[in-house]
Amino acid sequence: MKISIVIPAHNEEKSITETIEAILAQQHPDFEVIVVDNASTDRTSEVASAYPIKVVVEPRKGLLFARERGRLEATGEIIANIDADCLPQPDWLTQAESLFTDDNIVAVTGPYDYHDGGKIFRNTSLATQTYIYHPVSKILQHRFVKGGAILIGGNNFIRAEALHKVGGYNTALTFYGEDTDTAKRVSQHGYVLFSPKIVIKTSARRFKAEGTLTLLFKYWYYFIKHTFFTKKTPR
Repeated sequence: MKISIVIPAHNEEKSITETIEAILAQQHPDFEVIVVDNASTDRTSEVASAYPIKVVVEPRKGLLFARERGRLEATGEIIANIDADCLPQPDWLTQAESLFTDDNIVAVTGPYDYHDGGKIFRNTSLATQTYIYHPVSKILQHRFVKGGAILIGGNNFIRAEALHKVGGYNTALTFYGEDTDTAKRVSQHGYVLFSPKIVIKTSARRFKAEGTLTLLFKYWYYFIKHTFFTKKTPR
């Protein structure tokens, strides 16, 4: 399957190079890379344009505006979402594609490895995602629960057809809860598989900037809100 990798980027001139180079080193035979310059005021577009990839500008600032612009530009059967500070291993795409074992699987996702975080934080976070997120996501998708699923925002693969069916990304959201909202919507059309095999390195810079406890509270608050208290999410 052809995979379209979408990278939203707001003022990412310092980190986008390493991410693009890691993506271009993928072993998969058929993929495209789309960098969405999301209202940057630095040289993000100029830096990204030095590579053989597609660079588009989305003037409306907001992660979901950027994701939606990337989705509309994509030509692949699978949309892969990645952050501008992620460093995928060369087999990231092939590993993910191999998990789309049947048509009922509409999305595949996996853990973040905060490679530049402290040792305790890095290992605890990775262990939590590896051993807890998978069963929790499975329970949420049980026919008696139907609460959605767990989807890691910058490490997921979604069938383009499923995203089309739900009307694309919910641009009414700005940032927090966007992955939970997307998971809840696409899970109405199939299964969202959380696999510990699909690990991607990313930066812990947001935790360092806002504080670990503060950020964890925000993530879990919006996860619970969108999973259990939001019935309908408009586009």
